[in-house]
Amino acid sequence: VTLTYNAPLSKQQRETQRSQVATQFKRYHPGQMLSPATQSLGVVDIQLLRQEYDQIVSGRAAHYEQALGYGLANYGMYLALFTLCGVYLAVYEPSLVNHTKSLVRLLALVIIVVILATATSTDTWRAELIPLVMFTMVMTICYRRDAALLLSSTVALIVAVATGSTLAEYIIVISAITSTALLLGRLRSRLRLIVIGFGGGLITLATTLGVSILAGQTFGSTGLDFWDQLLGSSAVDANYITNLLQGAAWYGFCVCLAGFFMTGLLPIIEWAFGVQTDISLMELGDPAHPLLTELQRRAPGTFMHSLNVATLSEPAAEAIGANGLLCRVGAYFHDIGKMIKPEYFAENQGGDVDNRHESLLPSMSRLVIISHVKDGADLGRKHHLPESIIDFIMQHHGTTLVEYFYHQAKTSENGEAEEVDEADYRYDGPRPQTREAAVLMLADAVESACRSLDDPAPARIEHLVRELAMKRLLDGQFDECGLTLRELSIIQTSLIKTETALLHNRVKYPDQATA
Repeated sequence: VTLTYNAPLSKQQRETQRSQVATQFKRYHPGQMLSPATQSLGVVDIQLLRQEYDQIVSGRAAHYEQALGYGLANYGMYLALFTLCGVYLAVYEPSLVNHTKSLVRLLALVIIVVILATATSTDTWRAELIPLVMFTMVMTICYRRDAALLLSSTVALIVAVATGSTLAEYIIVISAITSTALLLGRLRSRLRLIVIGFGGGLITLATTLGVSILAGQTFGSTGLDFWDQLLGSSAVDANYITNLLQGAAWYGFCVCLAGFFMTGLLPIIEWAFGVQTDISLMELGDPAHPLLTELQRRAPGTFMHSLNVATLSEPAAEAIGANGLLCRVGAYFHDIGKMIKPEYFAENQGGDVDNRHESLLPSMSRLVIISHVKDGADLGRKHHLPESIIDFIMQHHGTTLVEYFYHQAKTSENGEAEEVDEADYRYDGPRPQTREAAVLMLADAVESACRSLDDPAPARIEHLVRELAMKRLLDGQFDECGLTLRELSIIQTSLIKTETALLHNRVKYPDQATA
């Protein structure tokens, strides 16, 4: 059989097959309209716009000079932002900058948030608000509110540049993180995080509506396959108002969702950053805590003293704007070291208990008294107390003088004065580093000293409180805590008021007067 090649027929077959293949390429010319302004964007339109953006970005990379300039501009902006944040933290949050571990932890969190926000900002999700708002909540809980706002705004700007967001979208993000930071105060219940998320969501929803109307376009998760499947219709068929409300509701929902996520992550945040919210402090101040139960059993006098110090210190701290709850919980644990040798402390020597110091030299008594600070810190670490509570244990005496045994050591048995080094009879410190620790120091001294008054009249209490405060001020105990003279005066007034109420006199009944 001889085969011959039929050229016309082969050409006809090729043309027929070619005509049956769908168009694979479509050429767009500069200035050509991609989507009319009067029509809603559908899935195809969004994909086309995304392809246009990717083409622009790839075109920049092809021109090395333009790519280099663009990269240097980004690097300069990031460097300026990091410098601004670094200088601010060095001035207002020096503890964060000076501790390498804390700084590395913060930078690691920033990197994680940027990665999550960038990954969830795609057209499939548009959920970048969730990690950004959660980051704002974490920073507000751990640090000052102004520092949280600065760091959150910086991270939001980095994400906006990385994802190519517009100014309108950045305004929406700023409204979300700002409202969350301003609404987030002291957390006394986990429900508050959900309430804050709901409030921030409403503000974000309203902001998204306003920005969308001003910009003449919708923002949020609109016109996507997700919504098409959920609503059972194409976003192209929806009108502008529907897409506007849909996108605003989605952004508001993202902020609410961040509040729900933070509710579950709060214990992990407290552990990772070493902070205590009011929730954890109230749990820590439970009288059923093993350390408090043991203190009550072994040193009941010290336990009652701690309760009174807590009663004194909480309103005094609140009066100057400090954390009163932290002061109260710190007061519960500040003297737990006394349970090691409770019989050597005056509040536990009532009844038939003899004064153990009568058989000791002043130098030995001094060692026993001072050791309760170190013993308390060791007990606290053994029972995994937070560092903020251990700081109260270490700082509540500062570097004050153990006056009774110091004066006893200066006087010999025959009444002659002896040379004694004052530094040997001072606590090891450190001095109070926070206003709360300074309040606790004063409350502890006032509670102990007022017990020695035979007639606790209000005038005597006031004189004693002011004398103790002035003595510690002149001794330099408040030099490192940032306490002002005005705040010290307010603390004294509060302590006088509370101590007078604790030691008030009652009218004697007739049978008591006769007795």
